[in-house]
Amino acid sequence: MHVPDGFINAPVSVATGAVAAVAVAVSLRGARRELAGAGAGSVAGAERTAPLAGLVAAFIFAVQMLNFPVAAGTSGHLLGGALAAILVGPYTGVLCVSVVLLMQGVLFADGGLTALGVNITDMAIVTTVVAYGLFRGLVKVLPRRRRSITVASFVAALISVPAAAVAFTGLYALGGTADVPIGKVFTAMVGVHVLIGIGEATITALTVGAVIAVRPDLVYGARGLTKPLELRTSPLATPADEPAPAAAPASAAPAPVAPRRSVRRVWLAGVAAALVCAGGVSYYASASPDGLEKVAHDHGIDAKAEDHAAKDSPLADYSVKDITDPRLAGGLAGVIGVGATLAVGTGVFVVLRRRRNTGADEQPATGAGRSSENV
Repeated sequence: MHVPDGFINAPVSVATGAVAAVAVAVSLRGARRELAGAGAGSVAGAERTAPLAGLVAAFIFAVQMLNFPVAAGTSGHLLGGALAAILVGPYTGVLCVSVVLLMQGVLFADGGLTALGVNITDMAIVTTVVAYGLFRGLVKVLPRRRRSITVASFVAALISVPAAAVAFTGLYALGGTADVPIGKVFTAMVGVHVLIGIGEATITALTVGAVIAVRPDLVYGARGLTKPLELRTSPLATPADEPAPAAAPASAAPAPVAPRRSVRRVWLAGVAAALVCAGGVSYYASASPDGLEKVAHDHGIDAKAEDHAAKDSPLADYSVKDITDPRLAGGLAGVIGVGATLAVGTGVFVVLRRRRNTGADEQPATGAGRSSENV
């Protein structure tokens, strides 16, 4: 659904650019709280979320290269807003998808540069807000189980894609450069993106489910929903059979803190998966135009499309220039893209985390002192 230059006129492009800038600024502030472990209530949350956030951006970039067929002559790909919001939080999720869109536009000539505000508004903001709002609503009414997180992820991702199609239709109604009846645009965009939403939902649910199965503490949307482990004296005993724990004496030492679990293995596994998707599996992706390209071609939306400013980039169209082997050219471009997105994304999130931690360290402790005195 990357909108090229020329689809939307200058005034609406500028307006969406302003909306995107404000949303990114707000997300930077919100992401500092998420990366500092505000949702988890511990410093450990910060150390886990920052590297995972960079990985999520790189993973979304990689999976977006895997276009899957959805109808005759049409393909779709992951948007990623729902996946990012559920894994690392809604504010951080907006930044993850925005980083991906920026790297795609600058390095790979995918999505217009003048339309960057349109793409961030549509693909990063709308999908994340809709998906996470629906996800939280479902989590509240579903049983408090890990499976409920996966189910809610599927539904949220499914709805987020046609929601983005509706948002594009609205932007086109305001600033479309071709004279196409808006009813036709709406029907065609929503129709094909409902089908694409099924693929989005499947990828999102599988990914969230895989992370929950290994490390549920790393899933932002699952915080507070995981059950602590029960220690039983007999494999045949039930909780009712267990003796009540004796009251600890007043002089007893505090219980030892559980050792902090490293995210290195999950991070390495995620990087490996992203490299495999972008560097190898992407060669077998569908070559059919995606939903927006197909609708634009069939209904004349692309009548005034403009060439991308970076069309002569060495990595344009996800292929390394001057390498004749298409498998090698595409795979190498994918690997470069994963590495660049991982580096930029991780850098942004680490800086945000450090700024948040530095600000917390510089706050005076007088308030805490007064509270302890009043107790």
